Amino acid sequence: MTQSPPLSPAEFGVGARITLSAMSDDYVRILLDALSSADATGLDVQTGAVSTFAAGGEADLVRYLVQLVAAAGRSGVHVSASIHFSRGCPGEVVCDLPGGAGPLAADIPEVPPTGVSAIGEWALYPLDDTARAGVEPDHMRDIYAAIDFARELGTFEASEHFVTRLSGDVADVIRTAAAGWILVGRTVQHVTSHVTLSINSPTSR
Repeated sequence: MTQSPPLSPAEFGVGARITLSAMSDDYVRILLDALSSADATGLDVQTGAVSTFAAGGEADLVRYLVQLVAAAGRSGVHVSASIHFSRGCPGEVVCDLPGGAGPLAADIPEVPPTGVSAIGEWALYPLDDTARAGVEPDHMRDIYAAIDFARELGTFEASEHFVTRLSGDVADVIRTAAAGWILVGRTVQHVTSHVTLSINSPTSR
């Protein structure tokens, strides 16, 4: 029996969508400067009226998102970023993969610090526990492993209603959210992760 070739990250539905907001009268310049400064190598990037979509490998996604958010944060104004990671579902209304094996195993990317601090609220959603050869899905096991990773990285602050509270360098906060998404994705085909970041907030929470 002939096996279908492995799917690329984009075909497998590895991507992210980010909505970036700057609380300033000069928000257009801040957002456009941030978009132009982020390295989108290896990614398919589409910016619309509400959000920017990026599809590609995990390391390229994390690099791009960290650079984008940090650039906006360096403006000194209050910035909010809402990031939605997804993998294992390339479609819109339906979620059928076009054949072939998806890139279930991915490494957690290393990201250099940005010098920009952020507070984040993070949630992780495994959406498919279908058993496959050699894979024992257990989404709670993997969610706890993701939270343990946040503790090890030093970004974990507290468990709150529906979210885990994170803080630290923008690179570490985004890397934490991506790490959970990647860890769960090793055993669960379709998984999403949401993180909302606040930078230069006028309040401490």
